[in-house]
Amino acid sequence: PSVTEVMVNGPDDVFVEREGRIERVPDRLFEGEEPILHLIERIVGPLGLRVDQASPWVDARLPDGSRVHAIVPPLSLRGPVLTIRRFSQVAIEARDLLSTGSVGARALRFLAACVRGRANIVISGGAGSGKTTLLGVLSGFIPDEERLITIEDAAELRLAKPHVVSLEARPANVEGRGEITVRHLVRNALRMRPDRIIVGEVRGGEALDMLQAMNTGHEGSLSTAHANSSRHLLWRLETMAMMSDVDLPAAHIRSQVAAAIDVIVQLARLRDGRRVVWEVAVVEGTRRGEPVVEPVFRFRPRDAGAGRFSASGMIPALLDVLQQRGEDVGEELFAVGEDAG
Repeated sequence: PSVTEVMVNGPDDVFVEREGRIERVPDRLFEGEEPILHLIERIVGPLGLRVDQASPWVDARLPDGSRVHAIVPPLSLRGPVLTIRRFSQVAIEARDLLSTGSVGARALRFLAACVRGRANIVISGGAGSGKTTLLGVLSGFIPDEERLITIEDAAELRLAKPHVVSLEARPANVEGRGEITVRHLVRNALRMRPDRIIVGEVRGGEALDMLQAMNTGHEGSLSTAHANSSRHLLWRLETMAMMSDVDLPAAHIRSQVAAAIDVIVQLARLRDGRRVVWEVAVVEGTRRGEPVVEPVFRFRPRDAGAGRFSASGMIPALLDVLQQRGEDVGEELFAVGEDAG
């Protein structure tokens, strides 16, 4: 049960991820490449998919929610490769993040207020940093009476909320037809009377649709994206928005990014495998045409993977908005100092 990812690189080249650490399986699990191919076929066949030279890769969701990716020759030079990310049947809650030292108490309190107060939040980080997990945790702070539309490339979110509509993109079939993209779904979601739109991961031109939704009354949206820092995230969103079929000046898109995004949560994976909230930052408008990003809370690593969560002392302008929306958050939350980590 502690294994979260299985990576089959070859007959005697198998790795698993267990509690954040990647371990090599010492035993030879396959007698050759054919058994790996047969396993892939057994997994994806019931899903109506195939993997062969004409269609040499597949990315799919299993009935239990786990994700599977397979790629075979000629694209994979050393034989078939299979990767399975297991879906946890146990929902992670906010208290679990606190108990494992993944987030500081003050940062979590601020994020909870931001969610309830309908701030637009983007969770940023690398692969395997826990973006989807944190997205699910933060979604737990949304009031039960709200109508939520979730949009994902491959469905992973399991929100324990009474009014959720889940949409999942669809790849093209083997004839290259029938593709439904995340961007298509974002546009449809805007017509479904959402209180909030939750995009599992922004990867391309749908970024522009999401930004425009955030800027036209759909407040409280949440999403994730791959980026190495808070500032890098804004640059990535700008780049992805320019991948749409709408021809807009870069300066206009940049201003939309700055106006739409309120809070950025940057995640990181430490050397010991632990995933932490590395930084919580706010976007404070623009300066000389560039978005201004101000860190509010940070994780400061120490020896042996330990660390402390600290506040920068910066009081965000967003605080006034949260207070006007009924959130009981005062300036003392942002006082310079450390939480236990």
